[in-house]
Amino acid sequence: MALNAAWAESWMRASAADMAENRQRLIDLDRDIGDADHGENMDRGFSAVVQKLDADGTPATPGDVFKLAAMTLMSKVGGAAGPLYGTAFLRASTAAGGSAELDAGAVVAVLAAARDGIVARGKAEPGDKTMVDAWTPAVEAAQTASDAHAAPAEVLAAAANAAAAGLAGTEPLIARKGRASYLGERSAGHLDPGAASTALILQAAARTAEEAA
Repeated sequence: MALNAAWAESWMRASAADMAENRQRLIDLDRDIGDADHGENMDRGFSAVVQKLDADGTPATPGDVFKLAAMTLMSKVGGAAGPLYGTAFLRASTAAGGSAELDAGAVVAVLAAARDGIVARGKAEPGDKTMVDAWTPAVEAAQTASDAHAAPAEVLAAAANAAAAGLAGTEPLIARKGRASYLGERSAGHLDPGAASTALILQAAARTAEEAA
């Protein structure tokens, strides 16, 4: 089953709920190697996305939902997360285009575009101990699932599982980008907060897709 605007809206709302639930966890992760504002920023940003959806109603297409999220996150989220996630969802919107529904291939294109937007904005590569370490394996797993003719919900499940593994893989890394890089070797032994929020967002995508299937 292809995924429509109602799913995309459900994804954003589920992400907001997950950010609220995990706000303190993300703050704590960011306190270890950053400036302790990631949880607050992500909670505030996705809460604003929900408020915008409540005010405007469900957009016509998934791409429209992603654009609404992008614009809201860019305007409401401080620190690095706003520009990074804003760019991700803006690129996702472009990849989705005006399609009313996204099939498995389109889901991969959306995820890849989001990842590429983050890379373009943040200049990070896999191994730098950033959210890219969750996004890149997620995109690769999604592509593999799509190539095996998986349904869109299964593609997102594969992406979410890979993102969670990517998050776990950030713990031993030494940060090479962002505020955490100032710590040098002391950044090892901690999970990256951006990878943690990425895993939450992709888990929300998979969960809502399964519910919509």
